[in-house]
Amino acid sequence: MLKSLADSLPNAVESVRDAWVNYGDPRSIIKLDEVSAHVSTNRVFRLTMSDSSHLIAKVSSYGSYFLFAEDHDRLARCSSQLRGGRWSGFLAEVLSKNGRPYTWYDGSCWAVFYTDVHRGDGLPRILTDVDVVTLARELAEFHLACAAISPTLPPTSNSVKGDAVHLYDLLREPSAAQNFGLESSDISTLQRFTHDLLMHLEKVHYDEWLRIPILVDWNLGNFSVEPTISGSNNSFRLATRWDYDWFRVESRLLDFYFLSRVSSSTGDKTQFSYSAHTFTEQRFLKFLTAYHEVYPLSKTEIEFLPYAYRFFILNYVIREGARFFRPDLCAQFRRDAAREYLLRSEQLDLTELLKIVS
Repeated sequence: MLKSLADSLPNAVESVRDAWVNYGDPRSIIKLDEVSAHVSTNRVFRLTMSDSSHLIAKVSSYGSYFLFAEDHDRLARCSSQLRGGRWSGFLAEVLSKNGRPYTWYDGSCWAVFYTDVHRGDGLPRILTDVDVVTLARELAEFHLACAAISPTLPPTSNSVKGDAVHLYDLLREPSAAQNFGLESSDISTLQRFTHDLLMHLEKVHYDEWLRIPILVDWNLGNFSVEPTISGSNNSFRLATRWDYDWFRVESRLLDFYFLSRVSSSTGDKTQFSYSAHTFTEQRFLKFLTAYHEVYPLSKTEIEFLPYAYRFFILNYVIREGARFFRPDLCAQFRRDAAREYLLRSEQLDLTELLKIVS
């Protein structure tokens, strides 16, 4: 029987309270309001404190606590390095203790607290052409800022290649079909795509590429905007960003799949699907053209877009899906990935996108 979302972390409220006591702040929690997206196994709460201030708490058992703690160390460093410039205050801050980002761990689940950033306006579900161009310019500027601070960040334990190698090993186990809840033919398809990804990483010398802090999931529920002053070339500016489930330090190309979804003619949808067709829409061509004017892309990077997409599918849907998504969504996404998404990604025609950098 599939467990409900609430069952995934049944003692989440108690964990939040224990984590806060351990944090050692004199304020007390007056009220907890759950604001979980009800897609993942994470539980998220907005806390009302005894001084009438607010915080955000996340409780998770997704992945590894040690990578979770490492990610929040890098996030805190990013926030610190971005202070004083255009992106100061853009990222929700991780609360710290004794000079380090504070995370709580009880051996089975973990928690973290964030500042409750001001959430400005949300973009419409379907963007105008002007908004697509503005979003592209804003993301290019943010990526440039992240590239500038990337040399200050210590190396991370995970990597695209490491995750792909791990998945490839899992898919070659005799019990792979049972472990992933798929047919043997599905496992063969996933093996092929994972192997092809690893071969392409070798071909393009991916280990030598610039790696910057990226947030991967840019759906409209994760960031807010504010209108710009009259006379600006942009119709808005990025205001605040929260939700760091898929934060990592990698190539900027891993951010582009979700940006293609937000820019698409169908826009950000509540019905979840991970098709790659949004890469070939004219609206994404418009997005990438505007982005390229601010932070130029190379031919090799454009050609990497299908592989960046496949890494997202293989890593977050297949390898990590059971620990991140609700069980029902995980089963659906894995089947769709093996039987539809990856196969269709081989049909992507990048001709028009490549003209941008020719």
